[in-house]
Order: sequence, then structure tokens, then C-alpha cells
Amino acid sequence: MLDVKDAEARAASLIETARKAGADAADVLYVGNGSTEVQVRLGDLEDVQRSEGEEIGLRFFLGKRSASVSSSDLSAEALSALVERAAAMAREAPEDDYAGLAPEERLLRAGGPNVEGDDGYDPPPTALRERALATEAAARSVDGVTNSEGAGASAGRSVVALATSHGFCRGYTTSGYSSSASVIAGNGARMQRDYAHHNVRHLEDLDDAEVLGRLAGERAVARLDPARVPSGSMPVVFDPRVGGSLVGHLLSAITGPAITRKTSFLLGREEERVFAEGIVIRDDPHRERGLRSKPFDGEGMATSPSNLVEDGRLTGWLLDSASARQLGREPTGHSTRGIGGSPGAGATNVDLLPGTVSKAALIADVKRGIYVTELIGQGVNPVTGDYSRGASGFLIEDGEIAAPVAEITIAGNLVDMFQALMPADDLEHRRGVNVPTVRIEGMIVAGA
Repeated sequence: MLDVKDAEARAASLIETARKAGADAADVLYVGNGSTEVQVRLGDLEDVQRSEGEEIGLRFFLGKRSASVSSSDLSAEALSALVERAAAMAREAPEDDYAGLAPEERLLRAGGPNVEGDDGYDPPPTALRERALATEAAARSVDGVTNSEGAGASAGRSVVALATSHGFCRGYTTSGYSSSASVIAGNGARMQRDYAHHNVRHLEDLDDAEVLGRLAGERAVARLDPARVPSGSMPVVFDPRVGGSLVGHLLSAITGPAITRKTSFLLGREEERVFAEGIVIRDDPHRERGLRSKPFDGEGMATSPSNLVEDGRLTGWLLDSASARQLGREPTGHSTRGIGGSPGAGATNVDLLPGTVSKAALIADVKRGIYVTELIGQGVNPVTGDYSRGASGFLIEDGEIAAPVAEITIAGNLVDMFQALMPADDLEHRRGVNVPTVRIEGMIVAGA
């Protein structure tokens, strides 16, 4: 895996080779990854994996025609062949009026923000093993836990470099650490499983092994002996670890490609109030140590914090250069990128900002409802917004969280769900998409 300076130099060199081969424009993305992962189960080491890989991708433009190619072989001979293949493919490709590089004036030229994405640490496998063993031991120590699916700890680093033929050449690194445990409570037909996990950029931010392990064990034990739920319309409260998926559906619906293809349930709702008054959803690519922080987007454009929803109103779309051209707009700095193919669009660190009431107050007046801690399946129609997913969690009775429930279905329509959404005040930054506990009135619950 190359360091940032070498990755930038390799990307810039490939741009030059492409220009010499006749490209009118080109961009190159380099991504290198290295990681160590340790898995343990029942107190014994189960697996240790060390992986390293790197790949480079080239987009080659001839007028309105383009081709994308990639290689994991970075030798001079392989990259020369890569350029030849890209040129041949571009000559045969259909014309695309909207494809092309990002506007030159929008590229990040200054130093860019320091998002503290890399702590420079590389823990040895022995340290990861000890953390995994301690996490599992804490989970298994919880009374009622009877078995373990294992625990793990990992550490990794990524290098990203992007170069374009109109003068952009920048790179950055990120570090990443994770820890998790999954255990089983009960016996026979009574068995229930749950887990806990945590992902961070800096090792010092990772949850203590004892705390994370006990959380996994307590969650599993709390799910024992689920009650039956009568079907009907009732409030549904989403725990923060699953509530972010609701915002995820919003993000998918406001990307430029979804709008240009007319496959979004929010089509035509720009600047309309799609949430209740006061609701703010913020995208912050500059958050220090954020899981998705980055100084520039997938096309080299400067990133900046923005409100995607302001006082309940949808402020606009997430646009890469191609979808912006198709819509007659300006790109928003939300381009996302893989090694192969054209850029898409997406958000970074997203927060549904907290409300003014506590979690206890949010559910205090719920006579009967559901507190959801796990969602199952993918039953969401992105065109209509129809929502139907399997779920498990707990009953809410007379304003208190009560017996566990399992194998239920919750349903509604995202348009109505967004309008009815109410946030508590318990927002924490633990994920790429963060939400406080949220309550949605009038969802249909189908019991087991």
C-alpha cells in the first residue's frame, strides 16, 4: 500500500499517460487498504486475518464518450495496458451529454480542513486479541447468557488519492478501529441473541471492552420470553441504533441519480416541509474524527457542512456533477466514488438534531406502543415510500418499556412517517448517520 505522497504521484502519472494516449480529460482514483482482524469465541482465539490491497481506477474521456477501467496491478506495464484498454473502450462507448469532470472552479485548492481522520496508531494483533477476549468475557459474565457467537476487534488504515486532468491532485488517510460481541441468552426454544459493536477513527475513542461486552450480554438477556402483540395502529419508538435507517431512506431519496431517474418518493418535494416544524437534519463532512469525514468529495470538489432539512423543509438534492448537469443545477460537493464506474452522490456524517424532551418524556404518554431495537429485511419501496419491515424490541405500556417482543411487522409510508416523527434529546455521535430516540405515531403493527 502506498503512502499519500506516493499515491498522489502514481495517480498524477497515470493522468499524464492518459493525456498522451489522446484523452481529452481523465481522472484517477487510488485506494489502498490494510487491516488486522481478530476473532475469539468461548475464550479461545478463533481467527486472525491480515489483509492488504490496493487498486487504481481510470476514467478516460474522448469528447462525450468515456470508459472506466481499474487494476490491482500498479506496475508500469499493467498501467500502460490499462490506458490502452480505456482508450479503446472509450472510442466505442455511446455519447453522454452529462458525463465529465467536476467544474474546475469548484475544486478544492486550499489546504482543506483537518478532520483528524488518522491517529497514526497500529496496534499489534496481541492487543486486539486481548480486547476481543475481554469483551467476550464481559458479555458472558452477564447472568442469563448461555453461549457466545464470538467477539472481535480490528484495526485498519486506508489511503485515498484523486487526480484529475484539470489540475487536482490530493490524498488523505483514515484509520479505523472496531470492537464487537454477539451472545446468546436462554436455552432451547427460549434462546435469544443480541450484540453490541462500536466503530471509531481514533483508538482512544473506542468503548471500553468491559462496557461493550456487558451491553451485549444485557441486551440478549432482556430479549428472553417475548410477549405476543395484538395487531393495530400504535406509536412506534425507534432506538438510536436502528433509527438512523429512517434517515438513510431520506438520503437515498434525495440523491441526484434518484431524482434524474424519477425513482424517488420525494420527487417534486424540494423545499417543501417533509418533516414537522423544527426538525433539522445536518450533513457535516468536516466533523473531527467523524466516520465519514473527508476534505473533498469523489470528484475533488470542496466539501462543506449543510442542512439537508431545515425547520422540516427539504433544502435540495445531493448532486454529483453528472446529475447536476442533467437537472440544470450546480453540484453540491456530495459526489461519492468507487474505483470502477462513474461517481454517484451521497451524504457524509449526518445528524437528526435532538429535540427538547428526554427519552422518558417521549414515551410517557404512550398507552400501548412498540420500542424497536432491531429491524429485519428490506421492505421499503423507494419510489412510493411504502414501508414494511420485520422488527423486534419491547412493548411500551402506560409510558414504560415493558416485555420484549419479537417477530412483528411494522408498516407505514415514509411520507407520513417523516411528518409524524418526533425526536428526543439523546443524540450521540456513534455512527455515520446519527439520530436520537425517535417516535412515530400511527404505524401499523402486525403481531406474531
